[in-house]
Amino acid sequence: MRLVGVNYLHWLIGASAFFMLAERVRPARRDQAALRPGFAKDVLYLLFNGHFYALWFGAWIGWFADQTRDGLSEMGWLPSAGLLDDAPYVVAMLAYLVISDLLQWCVHVLLHRVPLLWQFHKIHHSVIDMDWAGNFRFHWMELVVYRSLLYVPLLFLGGRFEALFPVWVFATFWGHFNHSNLNVGIGPLGWVLNSPRMHLWHHDASDEGRLSKNYGIVFSLWDFLFGTAYWPRERGPARLGFPGMEELPGKLWLELVWPLSRDKSAGGRGL
Repeated sequence: MRLVGVNYLHWLIGASAFFMLAERVRPARRDQAALRPGFAKDVLYLLFNGHFYALWFGAWIGWFADQTRDGLSEMGWLPSAGLLDDAPYVVAMLAYLVISDLLQWCVHVLLHRVPLLWQFHKIHHSVIDMDWAGNFRFHWMELVVYRSLLYVPLLFLGGRFEALFPVWVFATFWGHFNHSNLNVGIGPLGWVLNSPRMHLWHHDASDEGRLSKNYGIVFSLWDFLFGTAYWPRERGPARLGFPGMEELPGKLWLELVWPLSRDKSAGGRGL
């Protein structure tokens, strides 16, 4: 796990440096400063969520996945052979990418529609000046929810779990891209893949279009299939955030404990 963690950190730093430079070359919002308010806090979120916490929690969830696999096998609930056990590495990698992204789309919907989970997800939606660094502004509890609900279904696929590593790397790169302040379109691929212009509407502070929209992580395809896509391509939203975000504390360590102190029954549903 240590080698994987170090390698991922290198990819994380490389992707961050790439988008930091790209945003200076071709920014979508030219009046947005590179060191905009909250940028330093988002870098701390990136290091904590993307490296330190992910490394520790990744080791724990790996152990949990092994124990779950063994337990399900002993009870006869896990097939003796997974669907991807004999699949080539590239096939397994592509299958993990598509299936894990669909599962993450489902979890993302839950984060918005379950009041308890929305309290934690509000941290991510507190970004009001969107750029690549906002990708990792999220509460650590989201990693617990995402990884716990992803690994068990993936057990039934079987295959080589090391094929998940390039999937996480690609998802990180695409997450940076989606949140970036880049004036870049992807043409017809926008019907399949998420993009900065489409994802910006997910962070819309209004209820224009619908309360909940554009949940896709890597693929926009799920939103078009399930009727949650909203994308006026000629313009972006007037304001980012969520109603009542003035209640959020400004300091990182306070934001990490803030959702735990809230009345979850009065939290409402997310946009």
